[in-house]
Amino acid sequence: VEAVKAGTADACISAGNTGALMAMSRFCLRTMATIDRPAIAALWPTLRGESVVLDVGATIGADAHQLVDFAILGTGMARSVFGIERPSVGLLNVGVEEIKGQEEVKEAGRMLREANMASMNYHGFVEGDDIGKGTVDVVVTEGFAGNIALKTAEGTVRQIAGYLRAAMDRTLMARIGYIFAKGAFDRLREKMDVGRSNGGVFLGLNGIVVKSHGGADS
Repeated sequence: VEAVKAGTADACISAGNTGALMAMSRFCLRTMATIDRPAIAALWPTLRGESVVLDVGATIGADAHQLVDFAILGTGMARSVFGIERPSVGLLNVGVEEIKGQEEVKEAGRMLREANMASMNYHGFVEGDDIGKGTVDVVVTEGFAGNIALKTAEGTVRQIAGYLRAAMDRTLMARIGYIFAKGAFDRLREKMDVGRSNGGVFLGLNGIVVKSHGGADS
């Protein structure tokens, strides 16, 4: 992190403790002038490709202004990574109706609608299943909900993989079927491999810091 601050490194990548890395990065690099809190952004595999999801663990709780900041940061990342000129943005909520959700989320939605920023296409509220569908390019939430969503998705992947292995080992015909379907299973494994989109990017700092995923190999 000190090397990034000094300009002798372009980025810092660490597999260390997330909280300690965030504290160190925030102390050394400081947040951008208009950003109150940094966020951790993850690239999330979806049925349409990939989406940016943030925050997935940097903060517990966020007010409306901070959620708007996250939307701006996520939009910038989506433009840079996906090459989308005006990424679509959704606020994660318990329903898509404007009357639902916590006051902070509803207020952030109102602020984004009224701002009508040229840099983003504000979609509105999205629900948990919209993340995997790829309904929007950027999903915004606070770190508590974002981290639970991330860990739940990872656990579901392992659960489904376990079901498939058990089913394929059950009978001789199942093993033969696996041989014919191996190509499809390999593509599925590659799509869901955490190593392909390893780690979360700390957004909102005056420098690039990446927290490597704990489940990724060398």
